[in-house]
Amino acid sequence: MANRQSFTHRIRVEAHAVWLAVRDPRTPLFAKLVGLLVAAYALSPIDLIPDFIPVLGLVDDAILIPAGVWLFEKLVPAGLMAEHRATAEAASQRPVSKWGIAIVIALWALIAFVVYEFLMLGYD
Repeated sequence: MANRQSFTHRIRVEAHAVWLAVRDPRTPLFAKLVGLLVAAYALSPIDLIPDFIPVLGLVDDAILIPAGVWLFEKLVPAGLMAEHRATAEAASQRPVSKWGIAIVIALWALIAFVVYEFLMLGYD
């Protein structure tokens, strides 16, 4: 059976490769601009169609991000993109620190609690 990766894994690796290529001085300026737009759209909480709308909310991400990556790849030398794709793929294979995830979640919970308490002080 062939090793089939999920669509989300491929998008994550491709977006990381784009980010690495944008930071590379060998990448042409126009390609860097396109890459920054792709990365900004992928990371932005603001979408053309909000994600809470069933099906359509995720379809825009599933079409626009791969289209942006495709355009970026056409603007960057193939060898350069292959180099960054290999680096991004290797980074995706690293083990995930469950303690790190727990610490980040705990910090966000603490921040939310502090903000909540601060806001509640104004109503007492």
